[in-house]
Amino acid sequence: MSLRHALLAVLTAEPMTGYDLVKYFDGTVAFIWYAPHSQIYPELRRMERDGLVEARVVPRGQRSEKRLYSISPSGQRELARWINELLPLQPDRDPHRLKAAYIEFAEPDSARRQLTEHIRHYEQWLRRWQQLLTDIDQRRVGLLQRRLQASPPAKHQAIVSYKRFAFEGEVAKAEAEIAWAKRGLSLIDSLSEDIEKQDRRVGANSTDGKRPRVKGSRRAASGQ
Repeated sequence: MSLRHALLAVLTAEPMTGYDLVKYFDGTVAFIWYAPHSQIYPELRRMERDGLVEARVVPRGQRSEKRLYSISPSGQRELARWINELLPLQPDRDPHRLKAAYIEFAEPDSARRQLTEHIRHYEQWLRRWQQLLTDIDQRRVGLLQRRLQASPPAKHQAIVSYKRFAFEGEVAKAEAEIAWAKRGLSLIDSLSEDIEKQDRRVGANSTDGKRPRVKGSRRAASGQ
């Protein structure tokens, strides 16, 4: 997926100014495809250059103007092409799993901090995604409302259900990440405790049967 496909999808709801598009993008698509605003506006211009969107200048107030973007027939074909093509799964490059594979080299407290931050991050996003699911169910999402208004009633259930399906995947991912990190914290505690027990055992064995040697004890024993 590319940013332009995300923008094309948003524009299928209705024509929008760049400002409105960014606002709706941040409230929905950015939850699963993040892009800074500094990327969105240049991409819109490139899409206009490539014929994927059309822009017309409309008044903004009495003295200024704004550009209103709409998806072009070419943009609709490109979006349909992308939606229908098989999207290959990419090989993973996960730095968190990579670090987890070598936690034995980390200080236990450092590893705990990393996993605790992992949990905090996904708990925060889990709350956002769960709230978005509630908003989708109650049809309180602005972009969803616009899309439903522009679509025949027969398509409403499919539109809502597929939006929910997408974010259910994010909820499931967050729950799995939280469970994985909590499992890691338990593992660190368990293995650290085992190492401490082994160290105490080794320390105790190193002193068993050893008595301090007194100077001259050998001579006294031999009568010298």
